[in-house]
Amino acid sequence: MQDNNHVQELLRELLSLRQVLNNVGAYIYTKDVAGNYTYANNMVCELFGVALHDVVGSDDSRFFDLDISNQLRLNDRKVLDHGETLVSEELNIIKATGETRIYWTVKAPVRDEQGTIIGMCGISTDITERKRLEAELREQRQLLDTVLNNVDSYIYMKSEDRRFLYVNERTAALLGLAPEDIIGKLDSEVIARATADHLWEIDRQVFDSGHKMAGEEEITDESGRASYYWSVKVPIVLQDQPKALIGFSTDITELQLLKKELERQALTDMLTGVSNRRFFMQSLEREFSRARRYSTSLAVMILDIDHFKNINDSHGHHAGDLVLTRVASHLQGLMRQHDILSRIGGEEFAIILPETDAEGACVLANRLCESVRELAMHSEEGRQLPITVSIGVSALQPSTADSQTMLKLADKALYLSKDAGRDRTCLLM
Repeated sequence: MQDNNHVQELLRELLSLRQVLNNVGAYIYTKDVAGNYTYANNMVCELFGVALHDVVGSDDSRFFDLDISNQLRLNDRKVLDHGETLVSEELNIIKATGETRIYWTVKAPVRDEQGTIIGMCGISTDITERKRLEAELREQRQLLDTVLNNVDSYIYMKSEDRRFLYVNERTAALLGLAPEDIIGKLDSEVIARATADHLWEIDRQVFDSGHKMAGEEEITDESGRASYYWSVKVPIVLQDQPKALIGFSTDITELQLLKKELERQALTDMLTGVSNRRFFMQSLEREFSRARRYSTSLAVMILDIDHFKNINDSHGHHAGDLVLTRVASHLQGLMRQHDILSRIGGEEFAIILPETDAEGACVLANRLCESVRELAMHSEEGRQLPITVSIGVSALQPSTADSQTMLKLADKALYLSKDAGRDRTCLLM
């Protein structure tokens, strides 16, 4: 009676164990030392498309194409012949359907009480779909990397705590580091602190507002060379991650330099290289306002090359151009750094003298006359070209209405110098 109860208890335990094995969500099986199945749960039977009694006693050659997936048999022999426990990925070709399946498999030897190997047990989890998704993800990542690394932009991701989350190869090359040496680092760890703080300004606006921001960014390297970028920065939300943004920066340095050069040309006299009338008028208005605001002195002079028409008529316009260029260069060399020399007409120049009173302006004007008079210039034929200038000077007074008044007074003073015989200066206030 007790033996019968014991048998019944064992049967119940066996039934319970079988039920567990059939519902564990993995392929579970055992084999003898010859590699024949001694047990398989329902999932294995369903995979093979046969009942359990058709599985038991059969080896893998009945169910798998071992010519292609021979690794399965080799792994079994390592377990059965050498007692190894294997944890590996196996690729199997199912004979009945011809489909390829990939499993993550654990195989271990089964031993008797004396330690002799009497078989093996295996647990396999189907990872075919996961592997397919991983391959698809790799392909998409490769495609995305190809695009991101070949667009003409610097692309990067940064977190709210100023750490790089991603950089494309173009950005890494700009920073002079490999991508893996940038990702995870603070911006100030891979960029000079002052530059990093400057670039953070637009970043901060993105995080504060939660909206896309765009703007021009200027970066100056150690040699003082400036580079310019047009940056668009967009906030993004990553699951279980801090706030982040993705930035797209395009190098517009060449465009900016061209723009600055065009602006310079618009304000520069192309023959002499000094500023032109437009720049002079803008500067005169600015300096007049500054002198009024801070109660400082200001003087203006207009300078005309004497008998310039005779030089053109007698020696040609080439000689006239040489005279203009030489006089402009000579005058520029006598100016202070904050003085402004401009060519405002054919042979007419004007000079703005900030923080200079009438007396100081007249001293400088007389010195300019003497210095130009001593210039040694010759025509292409070797004939000497005597060069002199006439100068009109005006200085700011409490009663001066505006900058144009100063300019008109300097212009009248110039004509007084010419009427008095040229090669001299005259002051009007």
